[in-house]
Amino acid sequence: MPQTRWMPLLAGWACALGAATAQAACPSEPEAARLVALYMERQVLENPPPLTLAEAECGRDRVLALLGRQMGRVVGYKAGLTNPAVQKRFNHDQPVRGTLFADMLLSDGAEVPARFGAQPRLEADLLVRVGSPELHSATTPEQAMQYIDALIPFIELPDLLVRDPATLNGATITYINVGARLGVMGEPLPASPELTAQLAGMTVRVLDGEGRELDRGRGSDVMGHPLAAAIWLARDLARSGVRLQSGDLLSLGSFSRSLVPQAGQQVRVVYEGLDGAPSVGVSFR
Repeated sequence: MPQTRWMPLLAGWACALGAATAQAACPSEPEAARLVALYMERQVLENPPPLTLAEAECGRDRVLALLGRQMGRVVGYKAGLTNPAVQKRFNHDQPVRGTLFADMLLSDGAEVPARFGAQPRLEADLLVRVGSPELHSATTPEQAMQYIDALIPFIELPDLLVRDPATLNGATITYINVGARLGVMGEPLPASPELTAQLAGMTVRVLDGEGRELDRGRGSDVMGHPLAAAIWLARDLARSGVRLQSGDLLSLGSFSRSLVPQAGQQVRVVYEGLDGAPSVGVSFR
């Protein structure tokens, strides 16, 4: 009798567990292939179903395997959601990681279509170039600077890809490779110990072609110090069994709001407070 009494409840648990398992799974290879096909055609993807972070990382890896056949070799990695305001917007309390491919990177002054993706955006970012894999051992910005050989002004041109970007969260952003699409690189600035303090205190300004300010941010807006994002990337890559190499590029995250580019617009990002106030520009047609 006791067994009989518990049987319906056990059956209900089993049914619920089976349903959860069926719903919660790594996106399939056909799903990843469809995402990549739409990405390459700059077409909108229907918002993916809810995913855990582990499921999203599994799906991202399937997407990356396919993207690598289209976008050239891996040249680096990007940290997303490194700004607390952006984390709040996407309801996620930690950074997320994407991968950069060779065909994504453009030179200072590049001209690109305003609709370079399905859901195009522009953000003031910053790249660092890895000087030594010993970056994996760094725990402070001062230590990280020892293993970086250059800072590179960078306007990231991400693509949020999905029909309704407002519903994205940390997991779904991870699945779409953190929106990596294009980026425009300025002239490298040789790394130095003096730059460590300058990075935290710098003001990053986004200007239009007439010099009007579109937005601004502080260096400390990114995880308290921009190099904290490089340290986080090194740790997260190690968690996945990936070791950085000299020459790898690391995108540290956004110092500005995510802006929608407009045809005919020129944008320049200036890093005031860094030696020489370096800058980088892009124009949209």
